[in-house]
Amino acid sequence: MIRTLLTGATVVAVLALVPAPAMAAPGVPTQLNAADQALLNGVRQAGLWEMPAGQMAAQKGSTEKMRAVGQYIADQHVQLDQLVVDAANELGATIPATPTAEQSGWLSELQNAEGARFDQTFVTRLRAAHGKIFPVIGAVRAATRNPVVRKLADQANTFVSNHMKMLESTGLVQYEKLPPAAMPPAQDLSAIGMATANAGINPPVSPIVLWTMLIGMLAIAAFASLRIMRSRR
Repeated sequence: MIRTLLTGATVVAVLALVPAPAMAAPGVPTQLNAADQALLNGVRQAGLWEMPAGQMAAQKGSTEKMRAVGQYIADQHVQLDQLVVDAANELGATIPATPTAEQSGWLSELQNAEGARFDQTFVTRLRAAHGKIFPVIGAVRAATRNPVVRKLADQANTFVSNHMKMLESTGLVQYEKLPPAAMPPAQDLSAIGMATANAGINPPVSPIVLWTMLIGMLAIAAFASLRIMRSRR
């Protein structure tokens, strides 16, 4: 019995000597997750095709309003693109260097369009694209643990929101043709769901608790040893 108690006390002692996991200080960059990288990629690729698209609109727009909107969006994306490049460099992340095949197709479509057809195509394509990246920015902003990504999300949110307003100011946005909003899945409030959501953020066991357990185990072992010694006399 004494051997068992002493073994248990030894185990507790070893656990007590193991240092508690270090908690990251607030604001310290953490490893990028898939959502963080998706934001970097999305913002970068948006600029890679919307900058030249805006420049085309500044030259080919059939009205002064359209040309002004195109120039505004092109200039804004130059600034936003520099912000995402700077963020990626700071984080050591790799971001795209060319538009996607779909985005390249949109640029070709704009190059081949003229007059009112160009105006409508420009507004439709860019308004739909901004509508897709907008909720991504919000979701990443709400959940990211990385301060660099959080700052970029704040900046991108302002740019994209302004771009949508500028596009809508042309009167050419066909709201009835916009895709429905992607709603987040219902939250799992079950015990399993809550446990899963909280996994990895529980605080480490307090060293005070471990030392208390150790002292208790040693006291029990000493008391049992004393009783055995007395019984043998």
